[in-house]
Amino acid sequence: MNLVALNDFHGNLERSKFTYTSAVDAERKTVQAGGIDTLSGALKAWRREDAQLIFVGNGDLVGASPAMSALWADEPSIVAMNMLGMKASSVGNHEFDQGKAELLRQQRGGCASSRADKACKFTPDFKGASYTYMAANVIDTQTGKSLLPAYRIEEAHGVKVGLIGAVLKDTPSVVTAAGIAGLQFGDEADAINATLPQLRAQGVGVFVVLLHQGGETTEAVDQPDCSHLKGEVVDVVKRLDPAIQLVISGHSHQGYLCRVDGRLVTQAQMGGHMLTRIKLKVDPVKNALIDASAHNVVMLPGMYEPDPAVAAYLESVKQRSAAELSRPVAAIAVPSVGRSTKGSGASALGDLVADSTLFGARAAGAQIGLMNNGGIRKDLEAGADLMTNVGQNQAVVPFGNTLIVVSLSGAQIRTLLEQQWPGAEAEENNLLQVSEGFTYRWDSTQPQGQRVLPGSIMLNGIALEDNQQYRVAANSFLAGGGDRFTVLAAGTRRLDTGVRDIDAFSDYLIARARAGKPAGSATAAGRIVRVK
Repeated sequence: MNLVALNDFHGNLERSKFTYTSAVDAERKTVQAGGIDTLSGALKAWRREDAQLIFVGNGDLVGASPAMSALWADEPSIVAMNMLGMKASSVGNHEFDQGKAELLRQQRGGCASSRADKACKFTPDFKGASYTYMAANVIDTQTGKSLLPAYRIEEAHGVKVGLIGAVLKDTPSVVTAAGIAGLQFGDEADAINATLPQLRAQGVGVFVVLLHQGGETTEAVDQPDCSHLKGEVVDVVKRLDPAIQLVISGHSHQGYLCRVDGRLVTQAQMGGHMLTRIKLKVDPVKNALIDASAHNVVMLPGMYEPDPAVAAYLESVKQRSAAELSRPVAAIAVPSVGRSTKGSGASALGDLVADSTLFGARAAGAQIGLMNNGGIRKDLEAGADLMTNVGQNQAVVPFGNTLIVVSLSGAQIRTLLEQQWPGAEAEENNLLQVSEGFTYRWDSTQPQGQRVLPGSIMLNGIALEDNQQYRVAANSFLAGGGDRFTVLAAGTRRLDTGVRDIDAFSDYLIARARAGKPAGSATAAGRIVRVK
């Protein structure tokens, strides 16, 4: 029996850059990979080997998408998954970005959407996902029942397979408060285990978990039976019923094929760069899984002949999107502004986005602009002509959040900065990006809660005072306490400016260009200084 898994597609209809290391030659490579045309060719070839192959997803199929998908409310990505023959997918946290009603519309179809400017604009009769979105651990608090089915049963080669879906229980910490309003997220392992009696009652003895939670390892993306997996997924897997021997994971955008307590745990990176091929050996007499093995296959263009219908659909989306996405916005100072935070924890692009946040909210009294690093999705690539376009800008901040301004005391801001290191290790990849004029220094050798150096937090060269109030701007996700920055959620005099982050970003670039001082730099400005 054969399965193929895709996770964290994020609306990447076209191929894109993928850097990875293979266990075959240990060489680090950067290639163009993915695209629905390439995926269709691989699936078509593999279905010739096994016509009953089961193709599954594992959440974040949409959301944080490139402009070519986001422009149309991600409907082309859902249609693409339908065309690829997907049977079921867990929901990911990004399926909740636009709220419960929009998620249900994506499943069922229709045009009644919170994104009326985008929904049903590509085609007037969006039919929704033909695959089943699943979430064993998401409860609608209005009804007290599951928002979505917990599982779907598929049959292949005479064997019933129970596909069980769950999303990370911490979804409320990575989605806006509006996105998860009216929903309750339970423990993943408990919810998954609770489905087994129902499945067994229907004759199912083979279980496959689609868990939108992940981990990471230093091992190669295609290393069989890797053994150094770490992260949230490990704890969940260890608490699953012993009958569950295969967990397809996601969320962390890593490629791995690991074993956890003897169970196979897989992930296929993100963006359609890889597909995971999984082979199940089943004892039909005992109705039980004997063995599971897998390998990750990089989706290199030219490896498989694309399905003509899928290739034609991709071309139609490209053509419909081209005029809008290629519309020029503004000149910047350098061809590429990167989001690497190596060193201090700040990035050149983080500086730029934080500055645009302050720019967009200054009329509402903002003094400081903040940006969560995870919300900056791609480098800003203008190219040799230094002119950005709509698509390039949208790729940087694709969520369409509004800008919120709150009041925080100097003491609260210091506590907020300490929340950048939620654990004992002083990592640099979770730091808030800060606007011009706001500076501080930090020391990685200091204990948790004491890493920001006393007296170093300054606004326009003046040290912040604990009892003084400051107006701080951030996107609505971050301002609601997203990414566990709970201090922002406690801010007072909360004001929703109604300005979208992407509009503030584009308007800031335009304003700088018109002033003869194009924005952007190849390096971070040094607002955040790591002393050790």
